[in-house]
Parts: sequence; structure tokens; C-alpha cells
Amino acid sequence: MGDPTRHPHIVVHPPALDGSRRVTSGDAVLGVASHLDDVVELLRLADLLDRTAVERGDLVEWQGGGPDDWPGLSQEHHER
Repeated sequence: MGDPTRHPHIVVHPPALDGSRRVTSGDAVLGVASHLDDVVELLRLADLLDRTAVERGDLVEWQGGGPDDWPGLSQEHHER
């Protein structure tokens, strides 16, 4: 990942009307997440961060709510 003291600028954007959240790294869209597990998987696939780094929150900019804020879709995720 290059310089270990420098991390990519990862943003989890505010929830859309359906509760999903866009995840970006710099100008690149990594995907759309409907739960924290989705964010972790998107970042793992991009070889950016592991779950611990995502949950710490200081390496990821959470806009419109933190890692536990998934309006609308979080209920469905837990019921599956």
C-alpha cells in the first residue's frame, strides 16, 4: 500500500433514500454498501483496509452517520 504512515482518503457517504451508502477512495467509487460488512468487503477487495481499521473510524471519513448508522436497510440485514 505504499507509505504505511499515509492512508487512502476513504469516505462512506451519507445514506441515500434507500439507506445504502456510497464508498469512495479519492476519486474512485469502490461501490455501494448497505451495512458495515459491505464496507469492509469493498475495502478488502480493493486491498485498502481490514475490518479493525474500518471500525476504528479515524481512517475512514463517515459522513451522515457512523459505522452503526444504516437507516432503512440495517433492519433487513439483521432479519436475514
